[in-house]
Amino acid sequence: MERKTLLKLISYAFRHLTRTEFVGVENVPTTGGIIIATNHMSRLDVPLLFITPNRPDISALAADKYKKHPLFSIILNAAKVIWLDREKADFSALSAARQYIQDGGAIGIAPEGTRSNTRALIEGKPGAALLAARAQCPIVPVGIAGTESAIMKLMAFHFPRLVVRYGKPFWLPPMSQRDRSSWLNRCTDEIMCQIAALLPEQYHGFYRDHPRLRVLLNSTS
Repeated sequence: MERKTLLKLISYAFRHLTRTEFVGVENVPTTGGIIIATNHMSRLDVPLLFITPNRPDISALAADKYKKHPLFSIILNAAKVIWLDREKADFSALSAARQYIQDGGAIGIAPEGTRSNTRALIEGKPGAALLAARAQCPIVPVGIAGTESAIMKLMAFHFPRLVVRYGKPFWLPPMSQRDRSSWLNRCTDEIMCQIAALLPEQYHGFYRDHPRLRVLLNSTS
C-alpha cells in the first residue's frame, strides 16, 4: 500500500467513525525538520498524528513489537515508520530518525516510551530530548485527548470525541557536556510539561504537581 492511499483511508475512518478536532495546527511548521512529541494512551495516537493536516510527511518511531500485529504492521510499514527496539538503547533507530529530520522531515515520538495504562501522563524518558539535541531541531508538543476510551466506544457503536491540540514549537537549550544526565532530565521534564499544558487536568498524571507545568498553565490563563 502506498503512503498516500494509507493517509486517505485513515482520514476517511477518523472522519466517519469519530468526532476528531485538530486544534492549533497553525503551530506546526509546514516545512523543515521537526519533532512532534505527544502523549500516548492508545494505538490510535500514531494514526492520528499521520493525518496532521499540514504535515503529510510525518513519520514516527514505532516499537518493533508491532511488526507482528497483522493490521498495525500494514499501516506502519506503509507509513514508513522507523522501527525501534525498546528492549535496548536503539542507537540505529535514533540515527535514522535524526537523518530524517535533518533531511527536512517530521518525526512523531512519544517521550513516555510506551502507552500509558493510567489514562494520564506517566514519567517521560530521555529519548526525545536526546534526539532533539542531536538533530538540532525544534519540538512541537501535542496533547491528544479521548483516545484512551475511543476503541471501547467504537465497539459500542458510539462516536468518540478526540481532540489533537498542537502547541507552539520550542527549542531545548544546548546540551550540557558537564552534566549530560541532569540536562536530559530537565529537558525531558520540559517536553512532558509542554505536552501536559495542552491537556485537560485529568491527564496531567505524573506531572500534576510539577512547578514547570504550573508556570506554563499560568502563562496561558
